[in-house]
Amino acid sequence: MMKVGILGGTFNPPHTGHLVIANEVLHAYGLDEIWFMPNQVPPHKTVDMPIGNSDRLSMLELAIADNQRFRVEKAELERSGPSYTYETMKILKDKNKEIDFHFIIGGDMVEYLPKWHKIDELLEMVKFVGVSRPSYTTETDYEILYAETPQIDISSSMIRERVRNGRSIRYLLPESVRVYIEENGIYGS
Repeated sequence: MMKVGILGGTFNPPHTGHLVIANEVLHAYGLDEIWFMPNQVPPHKTVDMPIGNSDRLSMLELAIADNQRFRVEKAELERSGPSYTYETMKILKDKNKEIDFHFIIGGDMVEYLPKWHKIDELLEMVKFVGVSRPSYTTETDYEILYAETPQIDISSSMIRERVRNGRSIRYLLPESVRVYIEENGIYGS
């Protein structure tokens, strides 16, 4: 049975922290691939700098281009309405019965698990892998796996703010993504 990690997010933009987490979980649990799954409308977040899905997809494809075990999964972008993980994973499980899915979440989401839509049913479909994030705990009553990852305190909102303020974002994200942001005037660059 193939083992696949799912890393969801807005990826607005994708950055080094996302890539390090994906790589660490891939190796910690002997996964075959990591699928980066951009959200359509995350139910728990408001986005302060809306950009088109095509730009988010382009940046994500650039970010993972040099790793053949990383790919983009567009399931949430192909649906309308809020991106509930339960609904999306039900679709993915129905399409991929031979895959053992590991859903990767940061410490901020571990704390939020009790509020997830249909969490008990979701836990029957996937194994959650929690990774620590600065200033969040990974304590929960739910049965989840954990992966130690280097603490990289980078966020997409911090990158967007730096671009708006004309500050450097070099080394916070892949160079190809930085160039894409500049060349396309994203986030006010």
